[in-house]
Parts: sequence; C-alpha cells; structure tokens
Amino acid sequence: MLAITCPGQGSQTPGFLAPWLELPGMRDRLYWLSTVAGLDLEQHGTVSDEATIKDTAVAQPLIVAAGLLGMLGLFQHPADGFRVVGVGAGHSVGELTAAAAAGVISAEQAMVLVAQRGRAMAAASARTPTGMSAVVGGDESEVLAAIERHGLTPANVNGAGQVVAAGALDALAALADDAPAKARVIPLSVAGAFHTDYMSPAVETLSRLSRAVSTHDARVPLLSNSDGTVVGSGSEVLRRIVRQVSSPVRWDLCMDTMRDLGVTGIIEVPPAGALTGLAKRGLKGVETLALRTPDDLEAAHRMVREHGEERTASDPAWRLVVAPVKGTVAVEPHGPGDSLSPGDLVARVSSLRDTHQVISAYGGQVVEWLVEEGDPVSPGQPLLRLHPTGELA
Repeated sequence: MLAITCPGQGSQTPGFLAPWLELPGMRDRLYWLSTVAGLDLEQHGTVSDEATIKDTAVAQPLIVAAGLLGMLGLFQHPADGFRVVGVGAGHSVGELTAAAAAGVISAEQAMVLVAQRGRAMAAASARTPTGMSAVVGGDESEVLAAIERHGLTPANVNGAGQVVAAGALDALAALADDAPAKARVIPLSVAGAFHTDYMSPAVETLSRLSRAVSTHDARVPLLSNSDGTVVGSGSEVLRRIVRQVSSPVRWDLCMDTMRDLGVTGIIEVPPAGALTGLAKRGLKGVETLALRTPDDLEAAHRMVREHGEERTASDPAWRLVVAPVKGTVAVEPHGPGDSLSPGDLVARVSSLRDTHQVISAYGGQVVEWLVEEGDPVSPGQPLLRLHPTGELA
C-alpha cells in the first residue's frame, strides 16, 4: 500500500522551489496559485531569504503550493493518483495539501484557506510572546510529564522520540533548564505556540470561512492529525482541519494507523524530508522517499508502480461507514431498512488506547452490516453499507 504525506511548517528552505519551476507548466500553475493566495510565491520559493520564508503568513501558503506542484509532477492527472494511492496524510498545514490532493476541496479553496490560516495564526502569535521547542529523546512519558509540569502543551507528538512543546517563552526556558533524562530541548524558530489554545482566534477566523466552503468526500482515505483515524467525509475532513489549528498534532498516531493499514511505501511531497525522517525511525521496513526535486521523480514513479494498488476511483452508488482505527467493534442496533441521519452513532471501536465512536457522515437506509459484534477490525475497513434514503430497492 502506498501513502502520500504532506509536510508542515518548518520544512521550507530558501530556493527549494526553483528546480520544480523548470518543469513544463509549473511556473504558470504557481502564478495562478500566487494570485489566489495574494502572495508572490515564485519570489518566496526561489529567492527570498530564510527569515522571509519563516514568516508564518508566507510559509504556510508556500508549503501548500509546493506540495500541490509536487503532486502534479508525480501524477499529471488527479485520477491517476486516486486509483493507486492507498492513504494520504498531512502534518499540520499539510492537511490542507492532502485535502486538496484527495479531492475534498479544490486547489484554489486550499490556497484561500491557507493564506487566511497563515495570517490569522501570525496575528494570534503577535498577541502574546510564545514559542515552541522540540524535545528529542528521553522516555516519552517523562517528557510529557515535564511538559505538563511547566504549564506547556505537547503541540506535536511526532513519534520516533520527538515531541514539540509549546507555550510561554519563560516556561520553555524553564523546560530547557529542567530537561528530562536523556532528552535535548531545542528552541524552534517559529512565531508562536501553534496547536495550542493561543491559536483560538485563528480557529474562529477559519471556522467562519469554512462555512462557505463546499466539500466532496475524499477520493483517497485521509488520516486525521487529531487522532490518526481514517476520515472520508469531506465535511468532517474540513471540520477537523479547522479545529486542529488549536489542537495538538498526533503524527505518532497517524504513523500507527499507517502501520495498521499495511502501508509498504511512503512518498513525501515537497518541501520533503521531515516526515520521511520520522517514518524511517518509526515505521521500520517501510520504503520511504523524500520528493525534494524533479530528479527524484523517476524513483517516485517506480515506487508508485511497486506499492500502488489499482482500485476504482469513482464514487459507488452506495455509501460505506468505515472503522476509524484498529480494534474490536461493538455495533448499534440498526437493522436492514432502518433509516440513519448524518451524525447518528452506528458503532464503537475499542483499541488498546481508548474507544472511538463511529458516526455516520451520511443519511440513508441500512443495507447490511459487514461485521458482527466483537469482530476485530482494521482502520478503513467497511463496517456498514448504506443506500441514500429512498433509493433502497
């Protein structure tokens, strides 16, 4: 199974987009995305210095645009990717890249949202002096306890021995002076405490914008940063992306789900490298590729052939409710012919960590259960088949 991953803020470096603009049509495509975002992304991706592209309002649109260009280099037609990619995931702002790539929103909608996301997060960061520090190594439970002890938030739990703490600058300094055993605390060059309550004003901005955004169900299953669950409903994908701005990123759980799904190959789109590094340490035995420049496309196409699985890209006439995580299923008493409304509880899946409610994203009539009470299930496994209301023969 092939996974496509989309990096988040901090992955950009000066000039990283220059080689991609040598490919036919890429410069014009970037000009279009720049127009939508209201930024000169060609300037920022080719000649702007490090300080300029670290600005949150610049970095986030630049990263999403780069990922979309990389995806276009990998799959010249979206349907080519829909047919062979098993799962997609983005880290933080990379979730917008993944959502556009999976057909949940258009590239233009993604650029409008990310431009406003970057500006709103920069404005929220300017209200209070805050920051982020990576805590590398050490025992994870001890690291999380130390972060909590200093009144900080574990804003990114990335797995592979990496947690990012966020909060007030004096608390981050105190954490550095009181580092957990065998751990290093490394200050990050970011504007504020992303994925914490400090970003609540940005959530309000994005929430209002999102209410005017039309969505489509994902053509490729997507993993949510919230808890690593498989999400297919377009409206739910967007809702989670908005909420994630002030909530911790659980990339460790996304990698756990990739393992449960049986992912064998991961391609990270530009500006690639960070997520590939985490996968190399956290998903042993999985082939990885950081798609940094067009020179990597030949290797990427080979991975698509070897790890991609041909499947139908069109939407079925019926709908499936799928398991969000690996675990044991407990089904609700809905029988064939029963009517469901969007938001109805249909099942619970209990994993080693906790119990997840399975909510129907669609209204319709129950056709059949595809599992029984107490069955073991895997993430993305179909649980229930629905027909749109009134269409059940």
